Amino acid sequence: MSNLLEVQNVSKHFGDFKALNNVSIEIPKGSIFGLLGPNGAGKTTLIRVVNQITMPDTGIISLDGEPLGQKHIMDIGYLPEERGLYKSMKVGEQALYLAQLKGLSKAEAKKRLKYWFERLEIGDWWNKKIQELSKGMAQKIQFVVTVLHEPKLLIFDEPFSGFDPINANLIKDEILRLRENGATVIFSTHRMESVEELCDDIALIHKSNKILDGKLADVKRQYKTNTYEIGIKCNDHNLLEKELASKFIVSKANFKTLDDDLKLNIKLQQDEKPNDLLSYLIRKGQLSHFVELIPSVNDIFIQAVKHNNLQNI
Repeated sequence: MSNLLEVQNVSKHFGDFKALNNVSIEIPKGSIFGLLGPNGAGKTTLIRVVNQITMPDTGIISLDGEPLGQKHIMDIGYLPEERGLYKSMKVGEQALYLAQLKGLSKAEAKKRLKYWFERLEIGDWWNKKIQELSKGMAQKIQFVVTVLHEPKLLIFDEPFSGFDPINANLIKDEILRLRENGATVIFSTHRMESVEELCDDIALIHKSNKILDGKLADVKRQYKTNTYEIGIKCNDHNLLEKELASKFIVSKANFKTLDDDLKLNIKLQQDEKPNDLLSYLIRKGQLSHFVELIPSVNDIFIQAVKHNNLQNI
């Protein structure tokens, strides 16, 4: 898969503050790319650089194989975290205005807006003023305006802010559909469960530096610890726990079951196989739960940030 966006060795200073330090990322075509990091890490600065709102001090950015330039503004749709709708304008009037700024004719803009307003069931909002809408309702309008001109690259900064769970799920499904239809998406968020559901690739920026990136599955594989969460029914919990502790690295597990099972985490050494552990446990009781503990994005985020902080002490 070729890359739609390539950021190479980009740095950006604001006075004495270094917002980005030699950051490089590659966004594959047709992917959803999670851009992660704590507040103040440099994510928004990188997004603003890609949108040409601010220019990098050093580095090269290319879009679809060409150096990024003014002509590419129409190839990008950007939903910023800080929304920018005019509160006193009517929804339809504003949507048409913003669509034409993105190069659509009035007739084409009306046609596409009609499709999206029907799709999201917001047709009766056309003559409402933005100030009459809730935060979530206004967010839907901003989402439509962002995707309306069908850009190659969509950048969503905290796109679920202000949404209830039903509408957050609706927008999540629309983002997935846009990807299926060929769009490439950069997705910046603090909601790690959304990253799990949506993202193919991720990058983590911390204190202006990229500290990890790659395919989400590969990153998870890198951080997994060969640990299995088990639940087992047996006659004597204490006896079996001691026996397991003499053979494996064992710790207490905390998960919900319907019965009073012995719940443990068992970490295997490099040469130990899960099938051998499974066979052993089956001989000791009735196994009700056996799951490999794959680190969540949230676990990886916390671990990587802590490790980076320790390295820089």
